[in-house]
Amino acid sequence: MLDHLFLSVADVPASVAFYERALAPLGIVHVHDYNGADGPPGHPDLKGFGSNHRIYFWLRAGAADARAVHIGFVAGSSAAVDAFYAAALQAGAADNGAPGPRLHYDPRYYAANIFDPDGYSIEVVYKSWQHMQSSSTQEPIP
Repeated sequence: MLDHLFLSVADVPASVAFYERALAPLGIVHVHDYNGADGPPGHPDLKGFGSNHRIYFWLRAGAADARAVHIGFVAGSSAAVDAFYAAALQAGAADNGAPGPRLHYDPRYYAANIFDPDGYSIEVVYKSWQHMQSSSTQEPIP
């Protein structure tokens, strides 16, 4: 499991505004700004996003290289995927795949894909089998 990810963006305020709108349907919010001067020498200023008392997605100023990363966020339902896609497009994203099943992966793999303002490939996916629970243990089924 990943703990955090830093994403370099060309225009921090524009990217913060974009992600505030695009990630809201997933319950992911802008929760903390970190002053790099409080860290070790050379630490960047960061804009942190997260949910459930965790900050795991950070934006920092820098040269964006859209080929360098693809990010997939988890959605709790296909409706959340749809809501993300609509919010992202309204916030200025470019379409990279409308919401729907991704049959090349699995018939239950439901996703939407966009390009953010820096051209990064962002996917939001609902995998129904990862949300089912065993009635006896209440643990996620592998």
